[in-house]
This record gives sequence, C-alpha cells and structure tokens, in this order.
Amino acid sequence: MAELHDLSALDAAAAIRRREVSPSELVGHYLDRIDRLDDRIGSFVTVTDEAAGAQAARADAAVLAGADLAPLHGVPTAIKDLNLTQGVPTKFGSALFRDFVPPVDDHVVTLLRRAGTISLGKTATPEFGLPCYTETDIGPPARTPWDTSRLAGGSSGGAAAAVASGFLPIAQGSDGGGSIRIPASVTGLYGIKPARGRISRGPLDADSSNLSVLGPLARTVRDAAAFLDATAAPQPGDPQWAPPLPAGQTFLGWCDRTPERLRIGRYLQPPIPGAEIDAQCRLAWENASALLESLGHEVVDIDLPIPPNVIPAFETVWAVSAASTPVDPRQESQLRPLTRHLRHRGSQVSGAQYSAALGLLSMISRQAIVTTAQYDAVLTPTLALPPRPIGWFCGTADAPIDPAEDFERQKRFTPYTAVYNASGQPAASLPLHWTPEGLPVGVMLVGRPAGEASLLALSAQLEAASPWSERHPAIWHD
Repeated sequence: MAELHDLSALDAAAAIRRREVSPSELVGHYLDRIDRLDDRIGSFVTVTDEAAGAQAARADAAVLAGADLAPLHGVPTAIKDLNLTQGVPTKFGSALFRDFVPPVDDHVVTLLRRAGTISLGKTATPEFGLPCYTETDIGPPARTPWDTSRLAGGSSGGAAAAVASGFLPIAQGSDGGGSIRIPASVTGLYGIKPARGRISRGPLDADSSNLSVLGPLARTVRDAAAFLDATAAPQPGDPQWAPPLPAGQTFLGWCDRTPERLRIGRYLQPPIPGAEIDAQCRLAWENASALLESLGHEVVDIDLPIPPNVIPAFETVWAVSAASTPVDPRQESQLRPLTRHLRHRGSQVSGAQYSAALGLLSMISRQAIVTTAQYDAVLTPTLALPPRPIGWFCGTADAPIDPAEDFERQKRFTPYTAVYNASGQPAASLPLHWTPEGLPVGVMLVGRPAGEASLLALSAQLEAASPWSERHPAIWHD
C-alpha cells in the first residue's frame, strides 16, 4: 500500500479493525486531498470537515475500547447533494436552495452512518438532478479526472469524480435516468443502479414517477455490494420493497460466487432515433462480449426490446418531475435555462396525459421484461459517446446552447440507460475499456428484476478477469 487512498472501502474497514490505521487518519488523509486538489475537479459542494473530524474521533474511541464495530466502521464517504442531510446544507444543485438546511436525514444517510461510514460532505449535482452532466450556478463543473477539460457526467457527477480522483473510497449516488451509470462510465468506476424498492428513498420522497433509485459509485464490485448490504433495509412507509435475499445471504457474499454458464442477450441499436454510436463505445461493447464468451457464457444478439414510443412517454414524465419541484414563481427566472425549459414543458402536461405516460411506461417495461426473460443479463454500451467537453451540452456564458438542443444532445449521449429506470431492473456500468487517449468507456449489464445478487456475481467475475481498480488518473498520485 503506497497511500491510504489506495485502500478500497472494505480494505480500509479491515485495516481499521486490525488497528493498522485509525478512522481519524483516514478522514484526515481524504480531507487533505480534497482541500489540495478538488479545485481541479469540482466534486464537492460542501465539505463538513469539523463534523467528520468529530465523528472520526468517536470512531477511534470505539476501536480502542474494543467495541463491536459496524461493517464499514470509520470508512469515509459523502452524500449526493440531492439527498437530505440534517443540519448540513442540501442545495439540490440550485442557486435558489444554496441556503437550505433540512431538518431531517434521508433514510440512506442514516443507514450509511449506522454502517459506520463517516460523511465528509455533499457532492456536486446539477440543478434538481435533471441533466446528465454537472454544470451549475453554485460551483465549478464536476470534471472527470481522466481529462479535466471534460465533464464527469451526472447527475451523480460529483460523487463519481470524488471516488475516481481518490477523494473517497466510495460514494452515494442516485439514478433516475442513468445518473449513477453515466458518471461511472466517464470516470472509470463501477456503478450499480439497484432494483426499484431496494433502498428506501424516504422519509420525504414525493417522486410519483418511481424512476429514481439510490445506489453506490465504487472502485470495486465488492465495495458496491457492501454498500447495498448496508442500505438495503426497508423502512416504515416505503410504498414498495424489492424482495430480500434469502436468510443468511449477502450481496457481498454473492461476489464470491462463480456464475454458472449464463445466457446473455446483447443489442447495439439505440432506442433514441438519430443517436450515433462512437467507434470506441462499440469497441467496448464488442470486447465485453468477447470477454463474456471467454468466461464460458453464451452471448446472443437480440432485437431492441424497447419500442421508440417509450421515449416521448419518458420525456413527459421527466418534464413533469422537473415542474413539480416547488419554486416561488417570482424566482423562476433564477433557474438555469434547461430547468426552466423542462419545467415549462411539464407545466403544459395535463393530469390525464401524465397518467397515460406513466401507464405506457409501465406497459412497455413489462413487455420488455417478458421479451428478455430468457436471458440472464442484457449487454449494451453504457453511453453512445466518450466523455464530453465542458460546455458541450449547455454552451458557455458567451455562447449558450438553446436548452431544447441541450436536451437533445443529452438524449443522443445517453440513449440506453433511462429505459431501465422505467422497468425497475438493476443495471450496472462496468469500466472495461479505455480509449487510446486514455478516456474511460463503460459497458452496461442489465439484470433480471430484483436480480442484483446475480448481477454482482457476474460483475465480480468480469472484474477478476479484466481488473480495473488499480488503473488511476494522474491526480491519484498528487
């Protein structure tokens, strides 16, 4: 081990148990890196150094007292700035909420703390989590550390950038249309969108679309599994629960299982009309197919399981979601152009139209699940393009891009991810490819409904066959 940030989350927890490193040492190391280096990356919007130091001191005392330690005792993490944190600002990526301090924690925050993690602050997210890139009016763009002229994706862009830069071993994200998988792809991480109902979105979740779920961004599959073990606990009032694992099983334990021969469907055709697939994204998909076959799995070409008419329905639901965020009409002009554009679209949708769009999403999702039921997993590219330059979506202050064109560019960039938010299936982006220029390109594996366990087992097998966790950007060594 050269540096403390070389430790995975599970390795750090084990080192703390062996008293080879203390929680305070880990927290101090990561806070120092954030302080010295994050002005290049833009991953954090709030750093809670004093609170983290106090929590680390308590964690130190528990170790010295020989107390029973939680699975991730003393491991640093951070919370996406869309998730409520009691007493800590939650800005939702918006200038309108820069001073908002919630009175409660989201359940995922409570569960991560209960698992022993120590939050170092809040990671950057775009306004209300709407775009697939992280450029805001309250901070710098979140950049991929592999090329800081390019974006880290979104909406969990800050979380991904922090983990990829060695500012955290693992981070919490959320995914309503690809917001974990997109930044995982462009920062070279493993990101898994769990099944709908796996992790509670309470206590104040008002998302009627049921598209968004919470999950991890991690350097290793095992760390992501440990995150699920810590947070996949149904909470009172949750409207739906994913089926739990059988008694005695854990998601981490599934990472040690070698999958039997699996039948994997694959498709390349994007559901978004007009989206073109970059040669490197196609190559990543082809190489992943070959790797799966070399491991003994059957890979079968399949037709696109999602008809194009699902896209307008998703857009309708997304726009209504944007419009439902409570904003004083007198302050509407202070929102970003894309946010205003989507809110205007959403405000034009009637209740009957919204209900019909939700119904169509549900019907098509059910049909797609039936169509692919004979396959253990489905393989696609994560994205159609490699990481995009800063300003590629929204332009610059001097040369802004029309928000309608911004939204179209987002669709062409990420045509594959959102349909699996509609279906509720688990889906993961795996960092199996880098371009000749050194940019990461992920591939996406979609599991069976509520099938995170087998998806993690397959992901772990691929990670062992083609390791990625020791591959780091230059900032890692600063």
